Amino acid sequence: MRNDVPRLQGDRIALEPLVLADSHAIQRLFPHWEIVRYLSHGMQWPYPADGARRLLQEVTFPSVDQGIEWAWSIRLNGKQRPLIGVISVADRPNDNRGFWLGLDWHGQGLMTEACKLATDYWFDVLGFPVMRVPKAMANMPSRRLSEREGMRLIQVGPRNFVSGRMPAGIWETTAAQWRSRVSASPSHRNPHPLASTE
Repeated sequence: MRNDVPRLQGDRIALEPLVLADSHAIQRLFPHWEIVRYLSHGMQWPYPADGARRLLQEVTFPSVDQGIEWAWSIRLNGKQRPLIGVISVADRPNDNRGFWLGLDWHGQGLMTEACKLATDYWFDVLGFPVMRVPKAMANMPSRRLSEREGMRLIQVGPRNFVSGRMPAGIWETTAAQWRSRVSASPSHRNPHPLASTE
């Protein structure tokens, strides 16, 4: 585990701090068009054979060590605890959360649970007042997730993605709005850090 990124426990999943060994599972699960097409155009496509390792070593880990990003693998609870995706929150203008989930686990509500854990951490532990997330307007599953979270669409404009230039929106929620929804939802659980790096 790196820096002060904790392990967060949910009902069906856990978020565990990313480590270099995760690159093997990421390299296998991540480079599929259905996953990458709405990601930032800065990502190389076709994905190189060492893309996951380089991303962790050259981008993610330096940002974590600088204290501007908190990144986790998403793992199923149980004995094997396989990696099924990645989620992170970051102190960047209008780009505070990003995620992807392996294709075999789409449509099960697992990313909703992962987002709850990470967003609780963003507001309740890190103490940020606002979360803003950009996404392609054509990315309907991701838009529906933000809508379920009570986020508001505050800006629309063109943005470059792996699949080309298209309209994108910035979705926003504040700490007060998030906590109000949490308190009104008995099914919502706060993140429970189980371990932290020193």
